Amino acid sequence: MIKKPVIDFHCDALSKMLLDPKLDFTQDERLDVNLTRMEEGGVRLQCFAIFLSQSLGKPKIEHILNQIDIFNQRVIRFGVTPVFTAEDFIALEQSGGQGGILSLEGADGLEGNLFYLQLCYEKGVRFLGLTWNYANWAADGILEPRGGGLTPEGVSLVKACHELGMILDVSHLSVKGFWELAELAGHSGRPFIASHSNAHHICPNARNLRDDQIKEIIRLGGKIGINMYPPFVKEGENTSIRDILPHIDHICSLGGEHTIMLGSDFDGIEIHLSDLQHAGQYADFANFLLKHYSEELVWGWLYGNAAGFLKAWLPPKEKAL
Repeated sequence: MIKKPVIDFHCDALSKMLLDPKLDFTQDERLDVNLTRMEEGGVRLQCFAIFLSQSLGKPKIEHILNQIDIFNQRVIRFGVTPVFTAEDFIALEQSGGQGGILSLEGADGLEGNLFYLQLCYEKGVRFLGLTWNYANWAADGILEPRGGGLTPEGVSLVKACHELGMILDVSHLSVKGFWELAELAGHSGRPFIASHSNAHHICPNARNLRDDQIKEIIRLGGKIGINMYPPFVKEGENTSIRDILPHIDHICSLGGEHTIMLGSDFDGIEIHLSDLQHAGQYADFANFLLKHYSEELVWGWLYGNAAGFLKAWLPPKEKAL
């Protein structure tokens, strides 16, 4: 079996560990992503999302800081290398170890305060999804019935992110919000990502990207993380890694072969693909892909496309706060 290096742009292990302090990141099998499984699956870099569960009550900055603390005390301390800058990522590549980077899934906990955005950036958060599925102070989510876009405060947030160097993430954002962000991104020259979304043409779930959205992400130089949650992969039951292929093929048909990366959604999902249930099985997934595509393409989707984006858009060391 060939083990390829992997970058995964979305998991919810931090939220899971916040809700259950007894979870052990090193090897607890209740975590889809743990240190042992990262090593087994060849995961070179894992993006850890800070997701504020509704069970926490009204979202607050302290909930974000609590998960950053979990990242520091229960992930990094056991050997995962934090990645804050482009130089950090290059050093990680050279070391061959396991790394972690932080994203914030939904601006709710920033409480409308741009100082808190600055604080999160200083503490290492490098990606920001404006919403989860519903409306907050910054924008409407994809499941918000009214289908609104960015609020005036949300526009200010986007501009502040562009100035700061925070990379924006459109997974969960409303369609109207997507296009408003795309216009702002076009003016700034900064691309954005969809960290964990698939192709709506293949699986018409609201969370998946329409063709024009995929083309816009490609045009702007962004990236799309393929999501492993079965309802986003295929309608119906008995979903496997084979059902990922039509999404890959479709995005490639739109010109996105260099846009695809991985965004598993592990630890944020209650059901899994039959043959890809945790990060330790990425080697099996890689070998399956190699039966259908060239090594160059597979390496790009598992690692290279995301790696190039990180080197280009993570802040250089001298500019990181």
